[in-house]
Parts: sequence; structure tokens; C-alpha cells
Amino acid sequence: MKYVSTRGGAAPQTFTDILLEGLAPDGGLYVPQTCPRVSAPELAAMRRMNYAQLAYALLSKFADDIPPADLRRLTDSTYTAAVFGSADIVPVKTLEPGLHILSLSNGPTLAFKDVAMQLLGNLFEYALAKRGATLNILGATSGDTGSAAEYAMRGKRGIRVFMLSPQGRMSPFQTAQMFSLADPNIFNIAVRGVFDDCQDIVKAIGNDQAFKAEFHIGTVNSINWARIAAQIVYYFKGYFAVTRSNSEQVSFAVPSGNFGNILAGHIARQMGLPIHRLICATNENNVLDEFFRTGCYRVRGAAEVHATSSPSMDISKASNFERYVLDLLGRDSAALAKLWSSVEKEGVFDISKSAAFRQIAESGFVSGSSTHADRLATIRMVWEKYGAMIDTHTADGVKVGLEHRESGVPLLCLETALAAKFSETIREALGRDPERPAAYADIESRPQRFEVMDADAQAVKTFIRRNTSVMC
Repeated sequence: MKYVSTRGGAAPQTFTDILLEGLAPDGGLYVPQTCPRVSAPELAAMRRMNYAQLAYALLSKFADDIPPADLRRLTDSTYTAAVFGSADIVPVKTLEPGLHILSLSNGPTLAFKDVAMQLLGNLFEYALAKRGATLNILGATSGDTGSAAEYAMRGKRGIRVFMLSPQGRMSPFQTAQMFSLADPNIFNIAVRGVFDDCQDIVKAIGNDQAFKAEFHIGTVNSINWARIAAQIVYYFKGYFAVTRSNSEQVSFAVPSGNFGNILAGHIARQMGLPIHRLICATNENNVLDEFFRTGCYRVRGAAEVHATSSPSMDISKASNFERYVLDLLGRDSAALAKLWSSVEKEGVFDISKSAAFRQIAESGFVSGSSTHADRLATIRMVWEKYGAMIDTHTADGVKVGLEHRESGVPLLCLETALAAKFSETIREALGRDPERPAAYADIESRPQRFEVMDADAQAVKTFIRRNTSVMC
């Protein structure tokens, strides 16, 4: 399996090469040259597998430059009950017949990002040891990616993490999860701005090839294809959990900010998983919903990005969207590069009059948006009707998922975090605090360590230089 850039300007590379590289040299994102398929006999065999076995079976199609014994060891050591609290790894909660929650938030940081990030940490350590190399990870987070990455990478030899987050834009729990870490290889930078400013800095530094090479810059954002590949696995596992045969179809409702989570579902569908619909749920920052309805993709300026009660989705520029649009364009990388040039110059592109827009329905996508009032009502409804407590982002997914629910097609709503991470909104909705694991009882009161900076790539580069003199 070889990987190429969405924009067509990079030589084909192996999985391990792109694992450590991040953005392609032309500013694009790496994608497989061809999407692997899962045959009917393979799908039948996968139904009987546990999570680690399923992860190995699927990832071996994407990471075929890793020896099978090594890859199996990595998946076996990652997906354990000790790490995820359950042998199921991603158990399903059935609310009523045909309506389910896929529980993805049982990892160390109580968010779905752990499912992929725990594997990514082990993959990084494995690949770096093989090459005798080091890595400075540069990432941006709107909420959960940062803590999931830091908990996966803390203490790992040869790795430093520099994580950017928008100052004051995350929940107190999310902020404390990151900033209270004292590991010497973890560096938190609070940026005066919004998530898109943080993401722009990561991309600007990633496009500086000289700096990237000198300081061994990599990424854990879903810019990194390994994150997407790892997330594909739970779509298969969820499908098997709510169906009895592989002739059935299932729809997935997915809260969507940076588009990585739902992109994994798109890839799973391309591989042959019988997915009927992928339901893209946004909050008030409804750039993606607007695109799916109109064919117009219009990014917002920082002043237009709303601070909401589902803050991990307070995003205007969805990085992984580029990978999906490449498929809409029939893998025409020149056409893709032209669209993204328009985004960079004018902040918008419009495909409403093109054949590509008609491909959206064929790819299974529908969408919708949610407001703070919708979140409160959905959290309250799910609690009162089903006795289940969901977080704000999952509430967005449930609300939009129910709007597109079809009779006879099971609906799986992807949980993105535990309610404990968003106590203020849970209190507003239910008049009570959510339960939280004992290990996090006092997290907001712990000492915090972070740097505050303007949205300035040069300032971040200087900080990286200053903190890479001695590698842990």
C-alpha cells in the first residue's frame, strides 16, 4: 500500500513514512492510492473477532510495511480491558430497538480520541525505535485531541508533544486534563484565538520543510492518516454489534468538527461495510452542514466562530474534509488543489452546479445542525426516557441522527466523550452533576503548566527551538 497527497504533488510513500511525516510537502494530506476492499468471506470472519483481532485485520490492509507479527503485537497491547475498562473496548448501549449509542469514551481521557491515539502512541514508539529517530509532535486541539495525545505520548522515549489550544475555549475539565500534566516531554500552548488559528499554525509550520526536517516535526491531529485508519475499526465493530447478518444496513450519526471521525466511516463504507447513511451532525458552527445542503463550503473568520457548549466542534476549517472532497471529485487532485486554493484566497468554494455535488447522496451523507437549546433538550430527553447520560457533542449527534432516522435501519450514534467533561451544561439540563471517575475527582484544582501566546507561527517555532535542546 502506497500513499499520495490529495493535491498530487508528493511521491508515493509507505504507511510508516507518512506516520512520522504529517502534512505532505505540497500542503496536502496523505491518502491511500486505492482504497482496500473487504470481501464477503473476510467480512463474515471479522464478525467473530474481538476488537484487537479486528484492528489487526483491518490495519494490515493499510500498514503492510509493518511485519505482521509486529502489527499484531501492537494491536494486542493497545486494545486491552486494562486500558479501556472493558474487553469490548467500544461497547454498545441500546436505548430502544434500532437506536443505539456506540460507547467510544472508555479510554484514559474519557473521549473517543483515545481509541486511535493509544494505538498511535505505540506506533510512533515502534517506528522511532526501528529508525533510531526522535519526533517532536505538533498538534492543535479544540478539546479532546490534546489530552488524548498527551496521555498516549507521556513518558514515551524520543517523543515530545507541543499542543496548541484556543485560550479559554475548552471546558474546565478538558483544560485541566491537559494543563495539569507534569511530564517533562509535554508542552501546552494556549493560543489567543480560536481553534482554526491553532490549526493554521500547525499547517504553516508543517509547510516549512526546512524547519520540519531540522526539528523532526510530526502530528497527531487527524491530519495523520494513522488516526483515520484506527478509527475505521470501531465502525466495523459497531456494525457487527447491532446486526445479525452482513446483509443488513446500518446508519451512523457522527458529531463532526474536523471531519476525521466521520471520514473514517466514509472509508469503512468504501471498503465494503454495509453503511446506509453517514449523518454529519454539527453545532452552531455549521460549515459542514451548509456544504452538504448547498454545495457551498464557506469557512468563517475567527469573529464568526461561535463559542458553544459542544466546544470540540467549534471549528470552521475541517482539515479532513479535503480527503472526502477528493473522492467527490473522482480523485482528481488537480481539481482538488484548485478548490483549496480558492479556500485559501477567498475562503470559499462552490460545487453546487457540478457533478461532484450529485455524488454526495451516493456517498451516503446527510447532515444537520444543533443549538445549545437543542443540546439541553436532547440530554434531558435521553436521560428521562432511557436513563442514559450523554455529553453535549453526543447530544448533537443524537438530535441530528433522530431527524434522519429511517424505519428498519438501525441507527448508531457515536459517543464522543463522557458527560463528566461538561458538568456545567449537564447541570443546566438535568439539575445535577454528572458522575466522574475517581481519578478525576479533583482535576480542576490541580496545578497547571502552560504557556500563553499570540496566534503567531514564528513564536511557536521559537518555543519549539527553546525546548528541544535535550530530548527525553
